[in-house]
Amino acid sequence: MPRLYKVEWYVPVEHAEKVKEAVFAAGAGRYEAYDSCAWQTEGTGQFRPLEGSDPFIGEKGKVEHVREVKVECICREEVLKNVLRALVEAHPYEEPAYGAFPLITLEDLT
Repeated sequence: MPRLYKVEWYVPVEHAEKVKEAVFAAGAGRYEAYDSCAWQTEGTGQFRPLEGSDPFIGEKGKVEHVREVKVECICREEVLKNVLRALVEAHPYEEPAYGAFPLITLEDLT
């Protein structure tokens, strides 16, 4: 079985579907006979743009609070680089917050 990763990111609610579509098209969210698999939760993100930034939302020097979605999905190792590239390119933020973490499944332990 190919090595699996969990990919997760935060995105403004209004842009969540666009970013999910991009990562799914790049190969994320597939498991056996299913695709477009993901988990998402809504919350509030915060950040303060500093000098040298070009914020999509907010003003430099002011803390901004944004309604965001945290999206999580699985991804096979062989498409991980393309998935992360698609995520960054589709995301509206100058510096999106995301990560990819190796997963251990039952099959890995047998």
